[in-house]
Amino acid sequence: MSWGSELWDQFDNLEKHTQWGIDFLERFAKFAKERIEIEQSYAKQIRTLVKKYYPKRSSKDEEPRFTSCLAFFNILSELNDYAGQREVVAEEIGHRVFGELMRYSQDLKSERKAHLQEGRKAQQYLDMCWKQMDTSKKKFERECREAEKAQQTYERLDNDTNTTKADVDKAKQQLHMRTHLADESKNDYAAQLQNFNGEQHKHFYIVIPQIYKRLQEMDERRTIKMSECYKGFSDADRKVIPIVSKCFDGMVHAAKSVDERRDSQIVIETFKSGFDPPGDFPFEDYSQHIYRAVSDGTISTPKPDIVRIDGKNTAGKAKGKLWLFGKKPKGPAVEDYSHLPPEQRRKRLQQRIDELSREQQKEIDQKDALIKMKDVYEKNPQMGDPGSLQPKLAETMANIDRLRMEINKNEGWLSEVEGKTGNSRGDRRLSSDVNHLVAQGRESPEGSYTEDSNQEIPVQPQAHIHHDFDDEFDDDDPLPAIGHCKAIYPFDGHNEGTLAMKEGDVMYIIEEDKGDGWTRARKQSGEEGYIPTSYVEVTLEKNSKGAVTYI
Repeated sequence: MSWGSELWDQFDNLEKHTQWGIDFLERFAKFAKERIEIEQSYAKQIRTLVKKYYPKRSSKDEEPRFTSCLAFFNILSELNDYAGQREVVAEEIGHRVFGELMRYSQDLKSERKAHLQEGRKAQQYLDMCWKQMDTSKKKFERECREAEKAQQTYERLDNDTNTTKADVDKAKQQLHMRTHLADESKNDYAAQLQNFNGEQHKHFYIVIPQIYKRLQEMDERRTIKMSECYKGFSDADRKVIPIVSKCFDGMVHAAKSVDERRDSQIVIETFKSGFDPPGDFPFEDYSQHIYRAVSDGTISTPKPDIVRIDGKNTAGKAKGKLWLFGKKPKGPAVEDYSHLPPEQRRKRLQQRIDELSREQQKEIDQKDALIKMKDVYEKNPQMGDPGSLQPKLAETMANIDRLRMEINKNEGWLSEVEGKTGNSRGDRRLSSDVNHLVAQGRESPEGSYTEDSNQEIPVQPQAHIHHDFDDEFDDDDPLPAIGHCKAIYPFDGHNEGTLAMKEGDVMYIIEEDKGDGWTRARKQSGEEGYIPTSYVEVTLEKNSKGAVTYI
């Protein structure tokens, strides 16, 4: 159905309709813009909320890494990804809907203006033809009236006997002139009428239908564009549904990872002191003064030798143990942590040994680098003076010796604590999986020895397994990244010290594989832990130890 054949006389209404169509398109564009602003604001608020509740690494009083805490942090991470998907929706709507509609609106306005101008010109030309025809018609009418008057005048003079022949001839000439002018105006009117009829037919059957057809096509294209934008509006949400679904699946997985037994074990490992429960209070006999009332001559059973119990000393000893169930006594912190309960002292000593071992490894790496540089200078004197490195090398060697002595001293204290508690370091693992991880060969620079010099017991290090769960938040100086890796298989990371990852995750490498099949990595969120080397594709930077390696 065509506008030209059905609406040939509705130019003004079509002009209003096409303007309404453009206004409606811009109204939908404004709606899309407000939706974009809502999505962006929502995503920003979600990210702010996540940042507010996500643990800060510099915090000193952050809660331990219980499974419930880890699950909450994973939920926050998934929620942050969800906010990113809302930003993707806003960007997609802005590109496919709002931006496209605004560009199309400008083109539509220009096209509509051109079609309407063409229609007005056609109407003006037809009006001009009608005016010419009407002018010739009026002229023809006027000339006919004048010729009729001349005819009447001539007949009146011709019939009057008193009129001279000259007046009759003059009236006759006037009649011929008016008749001639009437014939000419008649011919002109007939020509103008024929021309107007032709132009009017052309206007209503050719020109106007063509203009209306183009306006109809323009309006239909606008309708199609609106339909496409409606679809794009919904596709923007549909496109992120798989990723949003994965975010929700991650939240459900985090909820299922909560292990109340493991959290209870963490509480035990975190707060147990190692003291034995207090023993029974001895009976204190206050009836001894009764025997004094009996006379010396009275025959009675000899008084037994009564061992008097010092109530003060007993109560003092018992009171010294009862502090475990109340407020801890305050005392000055000493270097060997002897002011702490045995289990807490063991953890603090182990933590210090781990820190000293890391510092020692750094100094050893620096020593190796200085030795290599010295060899280069000796082989190529033009590059530098080998003697200039000697002071720094000596300082590094002194630091290594100092750290070795500190480690030996702290390991001696640790052996003392473990000897008192009767627990070996190898039995202090949270699970057999963690024990397996350590037993794979996380070598410590130094071992610890018992007090018996003839018996040497190497101590399995715990440089990478932290039982103090606040360490992650107390670390103000994280290890630098020496490369990056991409997960090619998922890993749940349920064991302590390990790091969960999903296929496709990209992480930073902060410690190479030492040959035991584990690599230490850090996520972009700051979470650190060990991951199986065979599960990832590792890329080490050129400026790190070793050349670029792909595994």
